[in-house]
Amino acid sequence: MRIIPAIDIIEGKCVRLSKGDYNTKKIYNEDPLEVALQFEDAGLQYLHLVDLDGAKAKHIVNWKVLEKLATKTQLQIDFGGGIKADEDLKVAFESGAKQITGGSIAVKEPVKFTSWITAYGADKIILGADALDGKIAVSGWQESTNEGIEDFISEYVSKGIDYVIATDISKDGMLEGPSFELYSSILEKIPDLKLITSGGVSSIDDLVKLKEQGLEGAIVGKAIYEKRVTLKELGELTHP
Repeated sequence: MRIIPAIDIIEGKCVRLSKGDYNTKKIYNEDPLEVALQFEDAGLQYLHLVDLDGAKAKHIVNWKVLEKLATKTQLQIDFGGGIKADEDLKVAFESGAKQITGGSIAVKEPVKFTSWITAYGADKIILGADALDGKIAVSGWQESTNEGIEDFISEYVSKGIDYVIATDISKDGMLEGPSFELYSSILEKIPDLKLITSGGVSSIDDLVKLKEQGLEGAIVGKAIYEKRVTLKELGELTHP
């Protein structure tokens, strides 16, 4: 299982939110590069970078942060937040993203999102499936839909998606453990899915359990910043 540390960006700074609420913003570091280099030094190879300004603005904003991290580290970066247009996608890849994550766009403009899968390939495009009470939510989690997360993912698997980041919004940033049941249910229905978990990781034990469940990757955010897990532990889990 890949361990994927997360950096969320607001105004160029490394922050975390709780349940996606911008009013809960907590700044952990003024310099995302410093944080990314710490991840790299610990032996971690991946990074989940989220442009929270972009998510709010509905277009890419912090592409210069992406470019900086991509050029000054060897981390394989997946980038999300505000990717709504072909131009956003182009900018993200030109700035050094190895993969991009589309969430709201996949719900609101399925034809466009499907065209990206076709044009760039399933190894480049990640489906962001964010859910509250099992139903897909969009627009920075401000809007909920009536579509179940498993049906939503299945529909995109039929269109060629391989990678999915599934987030239980109720768990995000709460340090209360991931949605093990939700992930089990998804993998039961779609066993070959490259499923990446996001939200709720609070300890190394959580990550060990996710690995045992057969997850392809696990995103770890607040647990790192609140020192619930150490980078040394994450490095050891990455390179046992």
